Amino acid sequence: MDFQVKFKVNEKIYLRDPESSEVGRQMVKIAIDLIYALGFEQFTFKKLAIEINSTEATIYRYFENKHRLLLYILNWYWCYMEFLVIFKLQNVADKKEKLKIIIQLLTHELPESSGQLDYNKKYLNQIVITESSKVYLVKEVSEINKNEVFKPYKDLCAKIAETISAYKPTYKYPRSLSTTLIETSHDQQYFSVNLPRLTDAPAKNNSEFTSNFLTDLLFKVLG
Repeated sequence: MDFQVKFKVNEKIYLRDPESSEVGRQMVKIAIDLIYALGFEQFTFKKLAIEINSTEATIYRYFENKHRLLLYILNWYWCYMEFLVIFKLQNVADKKEKLKIIIQLLTHELPESSGQLDYNKKYLNQIVITESSKVYLVKEVSEINKNEVFKPYKDLCAKIAETISAYKPTYKYPRSLSTTLIETSHDQQYFSVNLPRLTDAPAKNNSEFTSNFLTDLLFKVLG
C-alpha cells in the first residue's frame, strides 16, 4: 500500500507542534523506537535527548511530560487507523465483509506508507498493544478528557460502531462492542506473549489467532 498520510493532532496535547520542525519530527520518531525498546516506564526525556543529540530542555518545549508524548503518538495511531478503516471499506458493499476487514486491521501490523520520516509501524503497533491503556487509565482522565484529546479514539470506535449497526440495526450495544473488539485485540496479543495462561493464543501467530477469535466472538454476538 503506497500512500503518505499526515494528521493534525489536537494542539492541547503539545506545547509546540512537533510537525513544525525537523527536531520535533525526529523527536517523535525516535521516541517510538525508544518506548518500544525500553517500555514506557523506563523511557525518559533524558534518554530521548541523548538519542536525538539534543537536551531535555528542548523536548520540554514540545511536551509537558512523557504522558503527553505518548498521548500524541497514540492520537496519530488512532487517526491513522480510522483513515485505514475508511480507505479499506470505501469500495466494499458486503456488510459482513466490512466487519471482517475491520478485525483484520485491528489485529495485524499497520501497512507501511511512503515518506522520508515515517514512523516504524511494527514498533508503533507493539506500543499500542502494550502501552495504550496507560493514557486513559489514570486518575486525571476526566480533566484530560475535557480537551477532547481522546477524540480520535472515540471517532474510530464510532466508525466501527456504525459498521456494526449497518450489519445489524437492532443490536443495542454497538459502541460497547466496538471498544471490546479494540481492547480485546490488544489484550489477547499481549497475554499470548507475557501472560499465556490468560489466553488460548499461541505466542507465535497471535495476530491470526486474535483475528479468528474476534471474528467468532463478533458474529456469535450479532447472530
